[in-house]
Amino acid sequence: MPKSLHRLLATLAGIACLATTPGWAQSTLDKVKASGSITLAYRESSIPFSYLDDKAQPVGFGVDICDRIVDEIKKATGRADLKVQRQAVSSANRIPLLQNGTIDLECGSTTNNSDRAKQVTFAINYFYTGTRFLVKANSGIKGLADLNNKVVVSTTGTTNFRIVRNLVTEQKLPIELIGAKDHSESALLVQSGRAAAFAMDDILLYGLRASAQNPAELAVVGDAIQVEPYAIMVRKDDPTIKHLVDGVLTRLMKSGEFETLYRKWFQSPIPPKGINLNAPMDKALIDNLKALSDKPAT
Repeated sequence: MPKSLHRLLATLAGIACLATTPGWAQSTLDKVKASGSITLAYRESSIPFSYLDDKAQPVGFGVDICDRIVDEIKKATGRADLKVQRQAVSSANRIPLLQNGTIDLECGSTTNNSDRAKQVTFAINYFYTGTRFLVKANSGIKGLADLNNKVVVSTTGTTNFRIVRNLVTEQKLPIELIGAKDHSESALLVQSGRAAAFAMDDILLYGLRASAQNPAELAVVGDAIQVEPYAIMVRKDDPTIKHLVDGVLTRLMKSGEFETLYRKWFQSPIPPKGINLNAPMDKALIDNLKALSDKPAT
């Protein structure tokens, strides 16, 4: 074999090898520009961030922000005709579906933490919440101390499940922790009496309570076990899409449009039942409108 041909084949083999490595992955902007479509992930019951309305259409605070990001992606790619597709995800599959390219942006209610940051990249934090408990209002439960010898449920694959599991193990609490597939199932276990409490981010619990058939039968109780930030997920090692998403969030936060969206979803009647969550903006979020931090929880 001629040396020149040998060198050419070696070069081609090297390129083929690089193309199969994670670091060689096509950027999100190149991917959507070439395909003419972008897939946005949504959650089915993460009120008011991302959930289904009475027409089975995804709506919410995160959905609205994602739509603003898509507008910017259309400009950046020159694809005004960009087709927007939507994909339901769960706590368990949201990261794998982002990694394998099934979805391009995840704008639900995902906690930005250090473990997940090893697999995906997070944009600027756009909400802060803490783990508390959803209980029956007449249960007499006021907090963690009242849950001894009771069943507590949390949604599998969430940081909340891990936090409560670690707490029970480290403090040797006499609590039985069980997992459910999604937030709706977790809430149902409390309503049906099969669990005494549902441990989850407090804002999601307020949303689930507001959407219940009889909200007065449920209460959100306890001090926050741990305060955590929510952020939009993008694929790892894709600085271009991270820069674009951060740019949109920065514009929204500096212009006041972010606060307008907040009032729409947290302090006004929302679909499907027109219930107002009456949730004031947390100080940590107010501070981040200026700090623009993407710092993860530990």
